[in-house]
Amino acid sequence: MKNIIITGTSRGIGYELALQFANEGHNVLAISRKTPKSLIENPNITCLAINISDENQLEQVSNFVSTTWKKVDILINNAGSLLHKPFQEITSKEFQDIYKVNVFAVAELTKICIPYMSKGSHVITISSMGGIQGSMKFAGLAAYSSSKGAVITLSELLAEEYKEQGISFNVLALGAVNTEMLQEAFPGYEAPISATEMADYIYNFSLTGNKFYNGKVLQVSSTTP
Repeated sequence: MKNIIITGTSRGIGYELALQFANEGHNVLAISRKTPKSLIENPNITCLAINISDENQLEQVSNFVSTTWKKVDILINNAGSLLHKPFQEITSKEFQDIYKVNVFAVAELTKICIPYMSKGSHVITISSMGGIQGSMKFAGLAAYSSSKGAVITLSELLAEEYKEQGISFNVLALGAVNTEMLQEAFPGYEAPISATEMADYIYNFSLTGNKFYNGKVLQVSSTTP
């Protein structure tokens, strides 16, 4: 039984991941602004309804871990914010808001968890094919894709910094997954992979991927995008 923190659990991949881990007997801390009733009712899931872009609210995570678990085995930085808008129309605030969720919150939450991690712990950050250097890029995703590139470099650096402690950091750069977030940004586009199918892949990688990888970026995409 492992202690697992997952962000972005109100819907999509994060929601499916929380249920899958809990149903297999693991302890889950599910973090999202909105909390589905089905997660609250699961005895293996603790829900925190917070905005991860607010550093003050992240203190609730620190308080929970320090008083209840005292150990974190897996952190899955899954939460993401996507903006589809022409570059010249993106305001400074909108750009910053994307980075607050996709980059700064990842850094802060990881910083909170590291003192409670030990050899064998695994940090997985969900990025995007749009953040991969040299990959096909799509107009209107300047803020989103650049932020996803930033967390790739962050994870590579952290893998080096904490390798002596045996904490692994890996990135999964996903292609298009048929989630609500994708439908909101690209109405009518049907991705070939469902949220449940991708959650199943991430579930297994979270538990075993650190035996084979550290500081690596795995491209998880069967199509373009």
